[in-house]
Amino acid sequence: MDRIELADFLKTRRAAIRPGDVGLPEGPRRRTPGLRRQEVAQLAGISVEYYIRLEQARGPKPSRQVLGALARALVLDRDQRTHLFHLVDELPESESSREVPPTIRNLLAGLDDFPAYAIDACYDMLAWNAAADTLMGYLGKLQPTERNLLRTNFTGPYAPHLRADPHSVAFMRDCVADLRASLARSPKDARIRALVEELLRTSPEFGEMWADHQVAVRRVQTKRVVHEQFGPMEFDCQVLDVPGTAIRLIVYVPQPDSPTAAAFAKLTASTPVTLETPARRK
Repeated sequence: MDRIELADFLKTRRAAIRPGDVGLPEGPRRRTPGLRRQEVAQLAGISVEYYIRLEQARGPKPSRQVLGALARALVLDRDQRTHLFHLVDELPESESSREVPPTIRNLLAGLDDFPAYAIDACYDMLAWNAAADTLMGYLGKLQPTERNLLRTNFTGPYAPHLRADPHSVAFMRDCVADLRASLARSPKDARIRALVEELLRTSPEFGEMWADHQVAVRRVQTKRVVHEQFGPMEFDCQVLDVPGTAIRLIVYVPQPDSPTAAAFAKLTASTPVTLETPARRK
């Protein structure tokens, strides 16, 4: 928690809000612009003494409830609210959202040449496009409970086959390191903790990787996919964060004019029917 930055941020935001912006009378005796400390405290439902300590950089760490109340009292926009939470080492509630925005669903549907899907911090697959279903061949057949990539890779029916492939093992190890980083960012996230506990019970391989304490946020990496008809393909996987959510967009991009690009073009041309996916239901 950065108490000095928090204090400065609160003071500058308080000075930028006019009483009329929050339904308070302007009054004739205001010597400085903005709200008074007691007005912010009143609007946030906290004591004046507590708020004063925050502005003096000597208060205790505010709870998530207090941060939310301060964000409303100071009329913070989404970016300012996120910044407020980050100043006290908290993840904003909005970033826990798993609802895929319509723009992301439309983007997925429009990426005809690039397999892409959206996942959350737990590696639940939330939406995908037809190209991803064509490449992997099974996404449209999955039940909701089967759409977790970590659970599928470590305990699914193809887990023994994946463990025999060094490329798959390296990918799984990267995912475990990324999951640990997500848990560090959101230590109170019950879904992440439950997934970790489940995989520790059900997968010795996951337990070994988790015990290594590797931490790495996924960004760009090479993913090798072996297709039963067209053989091995290699894609550069670009990871894109969706602001204001815990969702990430994963896009598989083949190198131009590469054997993978040619093989994937043949694959998509040979697939006459595409299954409906969550990415195309709206």
